[in-house]
Amino acid sequence: MADTKQERTAAKLAKRIGDFSKQHGGAEGQLAYIGQMGTRIVLVGEDGGWGDLVAPSHDVAQLAAEKAGLTLHEDFDGEFAAKVKTGPYEWKRMAGIQLGSPS
Repeated sequence: MADTKQERTAAKLAKRIGDFSKQHGGAEGQLAYIGQMGTRIVLVGEDGGWGDLVAPSHDVAQLAAEKAGLTLHEDFDGEFAAKVKTGPYEWKRMAGIQLGSPS
């Protein structure tokens, strides 16, 4: 990837990944293609905190993860998914979506 703009974007994302990791005692991730919007970088902290970032392409997401030293998982399941801690807000929001109420 020789494109300077993509390199800069990956570096900015890597910094944000690093900041998340520091705030959560470490982090692991998974890359999820989301169509024309790009690739979502799902982050799960060692403390169970979670978040995500969106990269404009899979190549940029992969480079950002590499620059940040992020351990990547192929899938969001099993032990990796079990690390995520959710609170009342998430459960209420998920239930509302399932029941058809406003998000």
